[in-house]
Amino acid sequence: MADTKLVTLKINDRDVQVPPGTLVIEATRRIGTEVPSFCYYPGLSLQAACRMCLVEVEKMPKLQTACTLVATEGMVVRTNTDQVRGARKAMLEFLLTNHPLDCPVCDKGGECELQDMVFRYGADTSRFVEEKIHRPEEKWSELVYYDAPRCILCFRCVRVCDEGMDVKALGVGMRGANSIIIPNREDHLECEECGMCIDICPVGALTSGTYRYKTRPWEMTYVSTVCTHCSNGCKTTLSVRNHEIMRANNRDLSGINEDFLCIKGRFGFDFTKHPDRIRQPMVRKGDKLYPVSWEEAAQTAATRLKQVYDAGGKDSIGFIGSNRTSNEEDYLFQRLARATFGTNNIDHHRTADYTGLVTALGDNAVDSLLTMKQLAEAKAVLLVGNDPTEQNPLAAWQIRKGIRHIGAKLFILNARDIKLKRKATQFVKLVTGQEPAAIRFMAHEEGQLPSNLVEQLVQVKAALDAEPEVAIVFGAEVAGAAIAQLVAFGSKLHGKVRYMALGDYANSRGAADMGLLPDRLPGYAHIDDSAAREGFERLWGGVLPSKAGMTAPAMVDAAQNGKLKALYVMGANPLSHFGTLGFGRGKLDLLIVHEMFLTDTAKIADIVFPAASAYEKEGSVTNTSGEIQLLHKAAEVMGPRTDFDLLRILSHQLERLGLGKAFHYKTPAAVFEEIRKAVPGYDVQAAGLLTGGAESTQVHVAKNGHAPYDVPVGLIRSAQDTLFTSGTLGRFCTMMESLPEAEAKP
Repeated sequence: MADTKLVTLKINDRDVQVPPGTLVIEATRRIGTEVPSFCYYPGLSLQAACRMCLVEVEKMPKLQTACTLVATEGMVVRTNTDQVRGARKAMLEFLLTNHPLDCPVCDKGGECELQDMVFRYGADTSRFVEEKIHRPEEKWSELVYYDAPRCILCFRCVRVCDEGMDVKALGVGMRGANSIIIPNREDHLECEECGMCIDICPVGALTSGTYRYKTRPWEMTYVSTVCTHCSNGCKTTLSVRNHEIMRANNRDLSGINEDFLCIKGRFGFDFTKHPDRIRQPMVRKGDKLYPVSWEEAAQTAATRLKQVYDAGGKDSIGFIGSNRTSNEEDYLFQRLARATFGTNNIDHHRTADYTGLVTALGDNAVDSLLTMKQLAEAKAVLLVGNDPTEQNPLAAWQIRKGIRHIGAKLFILNARDIKLKRKATQFVKLVTGQEPAAIRFMAHEEGQLPSNLVEQLVQVKAALDAEPEVAIVFGAEVAGAAIAQLVAFGSKLHGKVRYMALGDYANSRGAADMGLLPDRLPGYAHIDDSAAREGFERLWGGVLPSKAGMTAPAMVDAAQNGKLKALYVMGANPLSHFGTLGFGRGKLDLLIVHEMFLTDTAKIADIVFPAASAYEKEGSVTNTSGEIQLLHKAAEVMGPRTDFDLLRILSHQLERLGLGKAFHYKTPAAVFEEIRKAVPGYDVQAAGLLTGGAESTQVHVAKNGHAPYDVPVGLIRSAQDTLFTSGTLGRFCTMMESLPEAEAKP
């Protein structure tokens, strides 16, 4: 707090001021002084096992561990005296008693904390001549290997698995010099396979099955980008060698996720080199798709789209976009539909009702949308629906962090016994589909509910009303009018309330923000908002339609019965999401698909364009909490092109045929500059993004007399992905799919 009196101490003859309760090891870091440690790790319980952080403290008779010593007023600390250096040297000699000197073959070589400290403080000879204790290397899973002799018993892995992940898959066996780390299933792991234990290990005791014995840290380049799987927007650093992604981690603790990554963020990158990736454009000739040149594919697509448009008009074509493509690509895709073809038949697979949330909040949305950091700092959390552990792992991590560090209270309304139940202050078990009724009761005390449920909801409401700040988090179970009821409930609480809708995929929020909706322009302005529509007309040229288009399920139905003649699909699989898509000349005359793999939809397409993945392109994405981050191109890929390039190429071909105006943007950055100016809430600070940070959008919709917002039943639908599944991409993540845990998931 701003008015808290700071503690003043002296470190190496320098005055330092820190908040009360600060550990000396953290105080030294504030002035750039290194106190080495192996067992200490911010956010985990204190261990004091390695004794490397010993420091001298005036008036104390012996050396103290800086990782457990709290800074006090007037304390005098010295971190680099002869006695301290001698103690560190002795500890390193002791740690190397049984540690094998196999740095040339160890995967940790070049980035090992023990290696670094030995170079700095260690002795060049050892006094130990006894034979080292040796154990054979163990394979705990396809992703995690354990080499016991390398282990220095810092117990970081045990603590992060227990305290951070709440999995408890690792423990300590034996005693003394024979102590080892043991997995929960005797000779193998059965867990969430997040790999946190690998990255947190300071030595090479735990190594990765995707990286071991393949390369060295200095042979790779490092590219920070955003995970392409779930909607939480975790930053991941891809290690790349010869344009091949070798591993992923976030060891620099940057990004909104700091040190956290789930299995998909850490190991789910090998889809990029899967042999089934589409490498060439394909055009259907007869009953089969045949590889063709880019020129032929682009010309064929433009010519046939023009033919359908001329024959059936603007309402004969539908556009289904993606929640994995970048903001810039989504923006161009809806512009192609609206400005070039004059149709609002534009939608995507909606996994959360962001429109409903922004509309319900109105002008209050600017300060009422919850960020990931605020979720970890909230004093109380109300979770309605969803299973964050499986579907939104970072959100679950932040909730657990708040409970662990600040004693946050968690209240859950759910029809499933989700894992977070064991961390909850109160868990209210609902019947499937009962979430809207429960919310309505909490907001207005209306509706017919069982008496025991009413009693529990009253208790939850009273508990939340006593909290100074509340985070309300909800899944696809809450949509449309139910969100308005949820906001009405939140407005009656005495504390500050913020909201977060939990979607499924990397850019689900961005797709909605960019206008991949049949009734909303970019920034959620309603299509009959003449001022907003005229603004985009001046920017894009032409007249935009003011009539609401078809939703994605409606487009699929229209394709079946012949009311829709052409469907343009970018990075989506509507056949899988929305039912059976009939294919035939009497029903759908033209189907164009951008895709990485031959999905169910791509297999029946007329024209298929091979698309680059998020790890192979530049751009921006917006996570489920409305935080924008930049994508950075990690690797070149032979054949596929970005959706940005594909849309730009097609626009030029269409202009040549007299339809619309070509896109003359040279880079995604140029499109983002237009988005910043044209899309309300996206005029964020570019400096924060360029330096690797996240910037929160300030999207809001003014109350303008529209009827209360609601959505058809079933339009907002979660894919119900798990930690081991991720839509189309999950099926092609070979290492992830090889795990027994993945086989056990639906």
